[in-house]
Amino acid sequence: MAFVDFHSAGPAVAARPPVAPSPEATLSPLEWSVVRLARNDRMSSLRGGGGVSKALNLLLGKRASPVLADPRLEALRRTAVLSWHHGYTIPTGDLRAFQAAGFSADQYELMQTGISAARAQGARA
Repeated sequence: MAFVDFHSAGPAVAARPPVAPSPEATLSPLEWSVVRLARNDRMSSLRGGGGVSKALNLLLGKRASPVLADPRLEALRRTAVLSWHHGYTIPTGDLRAFQAAGFSADQYELMQTGISAARAQGARA
């Protein structure tokens, strides 16, 4: 008989099924470009680097930080990076920041639908 330790893996996370966005939900062309560019951003881009980190990156010739100057677009970029890497598994605090920046739940669903479609299209290519 095999022993299975169900507690070592941590609490189970229920994946939420996608919900179709409302027809009124839209993202501007600029916002869609931020979502597309976020596909290439690493999760490490979500952590703020200090002055030493920035200086070291400059000396080593590493890519500059992709953090956007516009707070609203930066909230979109952060949510898009998380979505590209983790799908619908987004921390609650990041979803709140996304909505506090002026985005709606329908716009979130629209972005997720677009990312899922792009992911599926890339898998077929």
